[in-house]
Amino acid sequence: MELENVILVNEQDEQLGLMEKLEAHEKGALHRAVSVFVFNKKGELLLQKRAATKYHGAGLWTNTCCTHPRDGETNLECASRRLKEEMGIETKLEEQFSFVYKGEVENGLIENEFDHVFFGVHQGKIELNPNEAEDCTFASLDKVFTDAANRPERYSIWFRIIIDKFRDHLTGMEHRLRSVGV
Repeated sequence: MELENVILVNEQDEQLGLMEKLEAHEKGALHRAVSVFVFNKKGELLLQKRAATKYHGAGLWTNTCCTHPRDGETNLECASRRLKEEMGIETKLEEQFSFVYKGEVENGLIENEFDHVFFGVHQGKIELNPNEAEDCTFASLDKVFTDAANRPERYSIWFRIIIDKFRDHLTGMEHRLRSVGV
């Protein structure tokens, strides 16, 4: 198995160097990440259930996909690549916001990421990569917000932070999609 590097950054998202992904999560080093949120035309969010084989967040529900850009890859290129790799989806993505978060996850690992969040819309076929996701579903944001509040242990830490801190961005997308009359 080939080792994968992440891009180390400072609080201004300026690249400082590279570090092996697992080592960065063991040390809690700040690194660049992307998170993708895909909606259908009803404004429902496509959630994925992470594969049971993932080294952290296994079996948890989360946003449509997420990953770390490769050295020399733009955030948009990364988001598009990973959406295709994990979910078999190709669609136009737009960056909506970015934020820094830090949180402990299982196995003694620390997420410390400068996360760039992208939104897209998809109405077609989904082809899950079983190494990445074991299930997926479209759900209304109201249902997601309620379930995550009542059963937070079912969701990834970064997803819980995003739906809490950036609720207005998410509901804004949902309302824009509903207003197109679909």
